[in-house]
Amino acid sequence: MNLKDVLYFSKGQRIGIVVMVVLIVLALLLNVFLPKLVVREKTGFNTQFNEEVARFKQSLVLVDSVKQMQWQQAYEERYRQNYTNWNNPKYYSNSESYTLFTFDPNTLDSAGFVRLGLKPTLAATILKYRKKGGTFRQKSDFAKIYGLRAEKFSELEAYINIAAQQSETASEAASPTPTETPLTAENIIVELNTADTAELMRVKGIGRFYARGIVALRNSFGGFAQVDQLLELKNMRPENYEKIKNSFTIDASKIRKISINTATTQRLGAHPYINFYQAKAIYELRRKKGKLKNIDDLKKEFQNEKDFTEDWYHKIAVYLSFD
Repeated sequence: MNLKDVLYFSKGQRIGIVVMVVLIVLALLLNVFLPKLVVREKTGFNTQFNEEVARFKQSLVLVDSVKQMQWQQAYEERYRQNYTNWNNPKYYSNSESYTLFTFDPNTLDSAGFVRLGLKPTLAATILKYRKKGGTFRQKSDFAKIYGLRAEKFSELEAYINIAAQQSETASEAASPTPTETPLTAENIIVELNTADTAELMRVKGIGRFYARGIVALRNSFGGFAQVDQLLELKNMRPENYEKIKNSFTIDASKIRKISINTATTQRLGAHPYINFYQAKAIYELRRKKGKLKNIDDLKKEFQNEKDFTEDWYHKIAVYLSFD
């Protein structure tokens, strides 16, 4: 068998070889150009996908804004309910037709107080105080009744006539506060961030009403940083504060701090010293700048913001953690 016989292909074989070569060439071409086509298509898909993601994120921001607005409204409503002025209109008569007359608050009945323009609710409070042994020794004692507005007392003061036998002893002993009945008159020193209501009531001048208020205020703050924060307690009069301020110490290590780098807007805004707008601004700053290192980061960013004052920084610094 010679070489010619070995290299000879029939017509069918030659056609097969040609077809195979064409297929190989097509495969090579597809291998070169197909990835480029796929990348372009994939790139187009990614662009569309990214646009959809952006629209979805925007919708989340809108939803978050709506929720924040709803939360703000609920927060402001709670604030109005919990921290409104103690001059509650429920204690006063809606009728403008009342009569002013001379009266002794130690003997006047509830109907008489109503005739003076007070609602039955306040009249009942006065009678309850008297029933527990409370006595009005001088005119100013009547002003201490819980719920009695200063302007109403000013109107009634000229008509108060306390019996002589009671007013004579006014200089000997101050009258008890109508809303408080201390369990003991013990002069002790109390750690303000750990004391319970029972221990607080051992301080002379602190009754159940003030003790509960102090605990509630402490919980809202996360702890007291200064004794003078007691002045923020509802119905805490300056003269009462002066009597009790030396009975307390502060352990600052007991303060529960807010992690400013992880706290939600709601958590920030729940603190009495941080309003909704400050909480939102801090949250947005953290998203934009990343981790906040110290209080100076806030001062630098919000130096022209009216809500972020030096007094505010001084009060809030002890309650923030930048870990």
